[in-house]
Amino acid sequence: MFASGEEISTWQRWLHHPESLWIRRVIFQIHLWVGAGVGLYIMLMSISGSLLVYRDELSKKFSVEWIVNLHANLLTGVTGRKVNGIGACCLLLLSLTGAITWWPGINNWRRSLTVKWNSHWGRFTWDLHGALGFWCFLFVLMWGLSGLYLCFPQPYDALFALLDPKNRFADQTLLWFSLLHFGRFTWFTKALWTLLGLVPAVLATTGIFLCCHRMIHGPSQHRENEP
Repeated sequence: MFASGEEISTWQRWLHHPESLWIRRVIFQIHLWVGAGVGLYIMLMSISGSLLVYRDELSKKFSVEWIVNLHANLLTGVTGRKVNGIGACCLLLLSLTGAITWWPGINNWRRSLTVKWNSHWGRFTWDLHGALGFWCFLFVLMWGLSGLYLCFPQPYDALFALLDPKNRFADQTLLWFSLLHFGRFTWFTKALWTLLGLVPAVLATTGIFLCCHRMIHGPSQHRENEP
């Protein structure tokens, strides 16, 4: 009975005051410091990736091979490809920890879906970071997963070989991983991928700002749920 009551109490705290849970504070710190550590890297990948959506069109007028090499290998060959794989893991970690720490409590979640444009700079940055992270979560998660596949395809191949020994769907699924990364399907998806491809750069910029603000001023009160 006591254990059951404790579980209900924890669930109620998560629903109403998630910032009061120690595990949420730990996840927030992971999100904060991983984001600060790879923020500039994510900005670089975000901007170069958006450019490469139009690789075919750009290659007719400019030499874009160095941008391809930058995005795929950080201009350092196999070593850069491995670093990109680690970066993709960090992006996945940021996506998942961000999804958990986004939840502001049942009384505030609607407000967390929008940005109050006339608020002061700190509050505006916090709102923008949270709202963009929520609405673009699936895209950022997809770029992390597909980026990880493009850097380290062997584990994916082994997993799909185990799940689909006859290769009925594995090859097609893995091909879609590559295609989804750049969204080169129609003019609309290209425009959409280019625009949304800049979202990680915005998230990185706002995240670095919030991290610096927190280090200088300590935890702020932009929202009741911010640790």
